[in-house]
Amino acid sequence: MLAGASALVWGIADFCGGKAVQEGEPSHRQALSVTVLSQLCAVPMIALLLVLAPGHPGVSALGLGAVAGIADLFGIVLLYRALSSGHMAVVAPTTAVTAAVVPLTGGLLLGERPGPAALTGVAIAIVAILLLTMGSMRKGPLTLGPLWIALASGALFGLYFIFLKYAAADAGAGLWPLAAARASAIPLGLTIMIFLPVGAKLLPSREVWRFTIFAGLLDTLANGFYLLAAQDGAVSVVAPVASLYPATTVILALLVNKERLRSVQMVGLGLAAASLVLAAS
Repeated sequence: MLAGASALVWGIADFCGGKAVQEGEPSHRQALSVTVLSQLCAVPMIALLLVLAPGHPGVSALGLGAVAGIADLFGIVLLYRALSSGHMAVVAPTTAVTAAVVPLTGGLLLGERPGPAALTGVAIAIVAILLLTMGSMRKGPLTLGPLWIALASGALFGLYFIFLKYAAADAGAGLWPLAAARASAIPLGLTIMIFLPVGAKLLPSREVWRFTIFAGLLDTLANGFYLLAAQDGAVSVVAPVASLYPATTVILALLVNKERLRSVQMVGLGLAAASLVLAAS
């Protein structure tokens, strides 16, 4: 259920991040700026989470958390860039199905053996994500560019799920692996913005800020839910369930962006709910 909560909140955060890039200059430069600034805005929330869930992490938990943060940073940059193309109802599920398959495969190869009901829920979740990708295009044909970006983003998120899962294996770590993830990602992102010729803006326009702040706060909260879920759950189960975040993104894209939903996507949303019940069993 914690993984399901992370999916719900992540979907809203991703929608806000995509809108922030759309409101500014839809490019990799704007995506990097929104990603780094959103994580900076969320530092107070991380401090609050550490107070609510204190721990005593070991070196391995902090190290794995730091590596996870770097994968997450580039995954979010690519995701926001792809979402800004205007095809959120397709890009978000494409990213998610990749993010679900990578840790599912990794967990099974590493010896995890979830129960039949949980595995059935995971399989249904992946089918649901695939059905959600079959969306109509609001702004004309979707080129291969955003799809390749979405696939790369999903692969990075899959690695992030795996690294954070094994960071959470340190039962006394609390939410410190999440703090380590941000401690590695934020300085790296700022360094790229300042010293490399990518042209990212340190101070975006005013209309970008509201979406950026919400994206950062909600993304951090979703990460906290996932980390708590990963402490007791198998990565081959909790990661695919957490990857159901496109359901929220798709619904918001329909309501706010007026993207259209096909009947097959409605089936996908229903299967997403069913998969949560089975995986939680």
